[in-house]
Amino acid sequence: MEYRYLTFLFLFWGSLAFCSINAGEPAKRLISFDDDWYFRLENPGNAADGQNDWSQVCIPHDWSVELPFTEIPDGEVATGHKAGGTAWYKKNFILAYNDVDKFITLCFDGVYMESEIWLNGKKVFYHPNGYTPFRCDITAFCNSSGVENELKVKVSNAGKNSRWYSGSGIYRHVWLMKTERLHLDAGSTSITTENVSEDKAILNISTEVFNATNRQIKGELFFEIYGPSGERVGKAKSIFISLGNIKSTVYKNIIINKPQWWNLESPALYKAKMYTKAAGKITDVIEIPFGIRTISFSAEKGFQLNGKTIKLKGGCIHHDNGLLGAAAIDRAEVRKVELLKKNGFNAVRCAHNPPSEQFLNICDSLGLLVIDEAFDQWQKPKNPNDYHRFFDEWSIPDVESMVRRDRNHPSIIMWSIGNEIQERADSSGIQIAVKLKNEVRKLDKTRPITAAVNEFWDNPQLKWNDSERAFRNLDVCGYNYMWREYENDHRLYPHRIIFGSESTAMERAVNWDLVESNPYIIGDFVWTAMDYLGEAGIANTGYYSKNETKFPQFMSYPWFNSWCGDIDICGTPKPQSLYRDVVWHNSAIEMTVHAPEPDGKKEKVSYWGWPDEKACWNWSGSENKMLDVRVFTRYPFVRLYLNDLLLEEKIIRNTDKNRYTATFKVPYQPGTLKAVGMMAGKPSDSIALTTTGPVKAIRLKADRTTIRANRNDLAYVTVELVDDKGNVVPDEDMELAIWFKGEAKVIAGNASPTDMKSFRSLKPFTYQGRALAIVQPEGRPGKLTLEVSSRKTGTATLDILMY
Repeated sequence: MEYRYLTFLFLFWGSLAFCSINAGEPAKRLISFDDDWYFRLENPGNAADGQNDWSQVCIPHDWSVELPFTEIPDGEVATGHKAGGTAWYKKNFILAYNDVDKFITLCFDGVYMESEIWLNGKKVFYHPNGYTPFRCDITAFCNSSGVENELKVKVSNAGKNSRWYSGSGIYRHVWLMKTERLHLDAGSTSITTENVSEDKAILNISTEVFNATNRQIKGELFFEIYGPSGERVGKAKSIFISLGNIKSTVYKNIIINKPQWWNLESPALYKAKMYTKAAGKITDVIEIPFGIRTISFSAEKGFQLNGKTIKLKGGCIHHDNGLLGAAAIDRAEVRKVELLKKNGFNAVRCAHNPPSEQFLNICDSLGLLVIDEAFDQWQKPKNPNDYHRFFDEWSIPDVESMVRRDRNHPSIIMWSIGNEIQERADSSGIQIAVKLKNEVRKLDKTRPITAAVNEFWDNPQLKWNDSERAFRNLDVCGYNYMWREYENDHRLYPHRIIFGSESTAMERAVNWDLVESNPYIIGDFVWTAMDYLGEAGIANTGYYSKNETKFPQFMSYPWFNSWCGDIDICGTPKPQSLYRDVVWHNSAIEMTVHAPEPDGKKEKVSYWGWPDEKACWNWSGSENKMLDVRVFTRYPFVRLYLNDLLLEEKIIRNTDKNRYTATFKVPYQPGTLKAVGMMAGKPSDSIALTTTGPVKAIRLKADRTTIRANRNDLAYVTVELVDDKGNVVPDEDMELAIWFKGEAKVIAGNASPTDMKSFRSLKPFTYQGRALAIVQPEGRPGKLTLEVSSRKTGTATLDILMY
């Protein structure tokens, strides 16, 4: 069986629809509502309406990341020792006189969680899900034009409700939308493509015109299509007759000649502009980005993008942004995608909730494939206060919310309806899967349905054979850590399409070899692509006495970071990423060195972890001690040299636990350790590690030195300890002092999973020779001067221009 999906991209459910400013068009319909909020964290004994101790904040805002770490918050290790609580936000606004008779709508991209919207003392709306976008019509609750309105938002992040760091508050963007009585709705607009070829593509546009008057209206709906370079490449017009207080569906086909395809290398984006006109007046305008591409899935050809088979080099990610917490600041989301692309990923699975709108926008524009996931639980809980409490009432509205906002991003290739759902093989779970699948199908028939299915450790009375019931309603089957079942299941279900929805870094090679050798296995998604806050120490590595047999799954205080990412929370690749580069053919040869093992101790590496090794040859104090050196390569032989002396040549032997790896015992001596890949007896690619000198200076490296004077733009400044030759010194960490002058704030820290003192501190320690300072403008143009010093070095200075 083959699943083919002709794709498109449409407006992001109201959040990015906007009006152009040509003469005769209506005023801007969508206004950023991020600024000028006041915030108050509610404490026991304070007024229930949160009237006291307000502080000014801007959205996106995560209050949990700003609180101190505590040893006993509700979430404990799950939330990284950060507390939640209940808080209030408030904001005053005045509607203009030309807003009379308009619909006024608040649009929230994400509030964690259980949010209540209050306007002028009346409760307007309630939304329990912490990740799905929602809109609320506040027209009837607004004061007359010219009279101030008081908006309040109550947010409750209480009890044990998450298995990872969720953050708290209005952590994604907010907009105020104003529309005429005759208007368009982005969430009801879709653009699909069919008959796509090099010569042409046919756009199928479906939209709804809303007539909120009491009279019949005859009007015109105009369509204009603009190419990736901004040129108009198509136009059309439809006449509609709309009865009072109803919505009318309008369909239109438009041919695009010589279409530019959306793909991973050249993610071309088009734009559809649509506007309504009645009685000679334009009443509404929206602009909709979209991409032209096709996707298909089959056991015979795997996943195909535009007819070309692509293996998914995937990583799972949570939604937080490291030192920034859960705040979905635009530049942070951009940088996340840039890092993923730079490190070889072509796909991500958003675990286990819909991501921010901005993240998807950037995946579209930079070319990164996405699995969009709805839930981490259905009716059965994983924590006593989690979403299971709301599932029966809210799951269908939340699925609709996710799909309406996201359904036409060209980056999205699958919808996931759940992760490791406990009742997945029960009769109740089968019914829920059908219900969720049908709801998605009502809104989008262009993509397959999937879910991440695990072994029955949560249902010990069941066996893996029972998983057929969990898979039967899925178009593509996600396997969590079950690579050993791929080939067995293929024999039983030859048309099943499989991917590794979660896998570990240590088992990456065996997973990827199965992907490469079997067309029905379309990809593999490691847990995780990037470190995230919470699930503290799930990837811990430690040294224990040799008679110990019990080891922790998570780590207690002061661990706050998962530590299982290929990339750390500051953006630096970790040792496992070197192995991935070889496995994915991105690098010919890499090398790591294991830290000296303490006497009388043995190393225990967690299932999600990685051995205590680094790509460095700085091991002062271990002279002549035998160190384990691992060389990763696909060459059949490796030669290892120390200070130009050949130590040994080894054959690369591939086993399930040790593929593309040669391990050497090397007596440590400072100098240069060099590994050479050998092919047919001749040296080919090589990698070398050289002992650095002592720290002589601090080096500052900014990802950009000119940024917008906007709170949603950021400059990421990497702080490095370097020797006199400019090499990063990874084994001589020290405390830094960070000072700055300018209209901005600086958030700093390091990548250590346990250094709570340095997290968001202006006096952080370096970790393995590095730290990070994030510059966030306050909104006014100017220059920020950043100075970083330590007791052993001079001061390094860097200027950031904000325009």
